[in-house]
Amino acid sequence: MSPRKAVEQELSKDMILEAARGLFVSEGYDHVSMRKIAKELKCSHGAIYYHFVNKAELFYAIVANGFALLNEKLDKVMQMNLSNREKLNEIFLEFIRFGIDHPSHYETMFLTKDQELKSFLQKEPNESFEKFAQAVTQLSSRELAVNDVWSIFLSLHGFVAHFCFKGQCFDDLRSMADAHCEFILKQC
Repeated sequence: MSPRKAVEQELSKDMILEAARGLFVSEGYDHVSMRKIAKELKCSHGAIYYHFVNKAELFYAIVANGFALLNEKLDKVMQMNLSNREKLNEIFLEFIRFGIDHPSHYETMFLTKDQELKSFLQKEPNESFEKFAQAVTQLSSRELAVNDVWSIFLSLHGFVAHFCFKGQCFDDLRSMADAHCEFILKQC
């Protein structure tokens, strides 16, 4: 058996989040324990409890981290010196790129099947969707209803959900993503 890490400082929150995300995606929330995460990291489970009170808090941190990364990409696009139409296209492409290039993030954020967990995961998804909706509404050349924005989001989500676990990277799908975004832009 390999030696365990003795000091909590050796184990960062990011290391725990990455290992736990992989386990949650491959085995499901119910089949992952703090001990299993510790075994994956070759440390004591106490070292993980030093950073997280329980498994639910750890999972919530993974989801919050994913939405923070996605929101960061949206903020960067909104700062770009582009026309409104170009910004909309970039927002759509960045959403697709994020999902395709970070499938484990995407799965924990959008494809969680556990109903109990879903009930706790409202704040970050709602804030992120609101940010997306405001950007799309602001940049659109026509007035969009809430249902229009929701349909745009679902169209992007469908694209990502279809391709995110096929082992392709964004560059492999770039021409299809461009065509899909162009199709969506016609609605804006």
